[in-house]
Amino acid sequence: MSASQTSDVPTLLVKIFGKDRPGITAGLFDTLAAYSVDVVDIEQVVTRGRIVLCALVTHPAGGTEGELRATVHSWAESLKLQAEILSGTGDNRPRGSGRSHVTVLGHPLTAESTAAVAARITATGGNIDRIFRLAKYPVTAVEFAVSGAETEPLRTALATAAAHIGVDVAVVSAGLHRRAQRLVVMDVDSTLIQDEVIELFAAHAGCEAEVAEVTERAMRGELDFEQSLHARVALLAGLDASVVDKVRSEVRLTPGARTLIRTLKRLGYQVGVVSGGFTQVTDDLRERLGLDFASANTLEIVDGKLTGRVVGEIVDRAGKARLLRRFAAEAGVPLAQTVAIGDGANDLDMLNAAGLGVAFCAKPVVRQAADTAVNVPFLDAVLYLLGITREEVEAADLG
Repeated sequence: MSASQTSDVPTLLVKIFGKDRPGITAGLFDTLAAYSVDVVDIEQVVTRGRIVLCALVTHPAGGTEGELRATVHSWAESLKLQAEILSGTGDNRPRGSGRSHVTVLGHPLTAESTAAVAARITATGGNIDRIFRLAKYPVTAVEFAVSGAETEPLRTALATAAAHIGVDVAVVSAGLHRRAQRLVVMDVDSTLIQDEVIELFAAHAGCEAEVAEVTERAMRGELDFEQSLHARVALLAGLDASVVDKVRSEVRLTPGARTLIRTLKRLGYQVGVVSGGFTQVTDDLRERLGLDFASANTLEIVDGKLTGRVVGEIVDRAGKARLLRRFAAEAGVPLAQTVAIGDGANDLDMLNAAGLGVAFCAKPVVRQAADTAVNVPFLDAVLYLLGITREEVEAADLG
């Protein structure tokens, strides 16, 4: 029966609540089946062992509503449950145009911050149709299904609210494409891994201070990325090539990185990395983690020594965005269905080009420019922004 067909049809809302146990849902509908009613809608939630089950059904024929009410109450009492039955007409009111998923991450998620998010949704003209929990650890993640507000204005309004109330909020358009096969591309240094690779090389060359000074000049805007890259790599000249294996062994994955990649791969996503670092490390990460794509700068090695130069195409801020587009084309994924994750200013073009740009534990300028931010140090928290629940993550781990 369509929504238009039920708009004026008498209906009963049957609400059951109490201690959860197996068989409640089957028992309720077995009871209702005796009255030949049609099911219009069902909602069920279990919280801390307490069930709330709502069934919207058509009005029973033949003047048997009173009998139905008595039978349902008797069945509920036999299971020490409570029942409430309300007469009415039709289904829920039609939802407004504009559908979005709003994901909120808190560590913890407070009542105050939840109230602020809900109030901002209302202020943009949105209506919260459903709320459910995606995860309870390592962060609390809940998702609001919102209608009546367009995605972009809602995202802008909630990004401002998130900055003030200390939660991470992601807003994506609802639709089938949300769970379609997609592409996720990450930065490497301080995103996929906890380290800055050039600093690991510099430690072996005894020039950490000099590398840090060049990095600081770049941050002050005195050098662009390519200039700073060449200046820092020059300090590695003469380093024995055997240091590559040492650096690889020193690289520390960000907490949650393996879980993120493993879950995405088992759900059919393709995953890649782009880095202003070096292929000598990213190629190893690609093999270890089963990545689909990887691109970075390449240190030149001649006669077993680092020459202090890089060879090939430079991966800089513009290069990362260019590689995102290249990976998407090779993967057969529309750019609108790509996700980019990064922490630094040289990731901004990539984050802006992607369908969803995620600033991960990022600099303030990046958090302000990205579609959404994750400020907890667990990379797998990004999964919740994609609507993937903790149960799905655990299932992927067992698969």
